[in-house]
Order: sequence, then structure tokens, then C-alpha cells
Amino acid sequence: MGDRLTQLQDAVDQLATQFIACINYINQHHSLETLGPRDSIVVIPKQEADQQEVDPHPEDVFRAAQVELARDLITKEQQIELLISILPGLDNSEQDQERNIRELEEELKVAEAQRQEAIKEREETLAKLDTVIRSIRRP
Repeated sequence: MGDRLTQLQDAVDQLATQFIACINYINQHHSLETLGPRDSIVVIPKQEADQQEVDPHPEDVFRAAQVELARDLITKEQQIELLISILPGLDNSEQDQERNIRELEEELKVAEAQRQEAIKEREETLAKLDTVIRSIRRP
């Protein structure tokens, strides 16, 4: 998993994809109805099934799908809000952030010192091992 900002960007991208999927579903499966008294439904000659512009679903199925799509959008939006709320800086003052950075720098210095010590120990061990190997005489 990536850092929080990457997770947030991924979630926003997913939300945009969900919006597109919702609009596509509604566009493809709505019922053909008139909106006003002068409106009429234009009957287009029967096209192939995969080229059909609108494939109306029964009203109850369409409504249930709309509710499910709306819930999915709300859930994703709540995930985005959660990711935003845990981003650093929203609840921390500039001084707190600077203090955290200094603490992390100190931890980094300690870790680097440990790493250098481990490298030195490794080199000493390799030198001893090399000495032992060279001192062994072949029969």
C-alpha cells in the first residue's frame, strides 16, 4: 500500500470511475418516459441487441440499482473523508510538525550510526574470516 496521499488519489480516481459507471448505467437502463405534455418518444427501428441505445430495466430493479449505486458513492466519499482526516497537518500545528521532523531526524541519525557500526563489525568479521581461511594449510 502506498502513502496516504497516494491512497487518497487512488480513492478519488475510483470515485470518478464510479460516477462514470453510475451515469452510464442510468443512461443505458432508464425507462422511456415523456417529461412534458408536448414530448413524444421517438421510436427508432430495432437495432441489434448490443447496439441498442436504451435497454430499460423494470422500475423496481432500476430503483434498487440506483440505491445501490448511491450507497457505493457515499461509501467511497466517506473513505475519502477518512483519508483526508488522517493526513498530517490538519490537526497539527506548524511547531508540532517541526518537532516531529526533528524527532524523525534524530531517529534517522541513531539508525545511521547503528548501520555504520554494523558495517564496521561486518568488515572486521570478514577480515578475521579471511585470516582464518588463509591460515589453514592444505595437506
